Amino acid sequence: MIESRKKLAAENAQMSDGFLNLINYNTAPYELLIAYYKCAIMTVETKLKVLNEEFSLRHDRNPIEGIKSRVKTTESLIRKIRSRNLPLTLASIEENIWDMAGVRVVCSFPDDIYTLAECLIQQDDVTLIQREDYIKNPKPSGYRSLHLIIEVPIFLKEEKKNVKVEVQLRTIAMDCWASLEHKLRYKRNIPKELSDQLARELQECAEISASLDMRMQEIRDKIPEKEESSDPKKIQEVFRPNFSVALANRHLQ
Repeated sequence: MIESRKKLAAENAQMSDGFLNLINYNTAPYELLIAYYKCAIMTVETKLKVLNEEFSLRHDRNPIEGIKSRVKTTESLIRKIRSRNLPLTLASIEENIWDMAGVRVVCSFPDDIYTLAECLIQQDDVTLIQREDYIKNPKPSGYRSLHLIIEVPIFLKEEKKNVKVEVQLRTIAMDCWASLEHKLRYKRNIPKELSDQLARELQECAEISASLDMRMQEIRDKIPEKEESSDPKKIQEVFRPNFSVALANRHLQ
């Protein structure tokens, strides 16, 4: 047991050193690659914010409660390369690691998730690479979220480059649950008996929160959306005759 741990530690150190050497020898290309992912994140965030604004104008409410983004850290990247036994090259990272750039979208209701996802992937410069629906098909742990791997173009000085981005869409309840589950998953000092108990409680909480999401959505659906009088065209039709009459009366005076 001790020997196997020593061997694993040595392999981990070698992998980390190898990757660090790769970065040191390719600092500029690596930084450029990270910059590409950051630009792709900005592109996706902008698309989502535009959709949110349009939804607000059409339906008088915002489906997006918040947007978070990140580029995978070097440490997390090393772990993933090691677990998948991938070559230590920048080309390998770009080709095989699809979640280097991540955007998490927190929505108000479950149907907002699917509406936003469809609006996003229907855009002619967005290519859907992969779709995993953990809302309709939750993980055994109770995890729920809609995962999309998309490819978007970023426009540079002399070229256009397509970059992959992972987009996760979930409700507030799903996000809260996932945050708690993530914290417990990386707590190494929890006894197994307690860990199993907490896992069961989390599964139960996942079912309750999913039921609550659907119930709140049903309540939301009973609330009328924007009234016709709030339509800008309707407002113009109502006020134009009155404005014309007022202008005529002022002219006669």
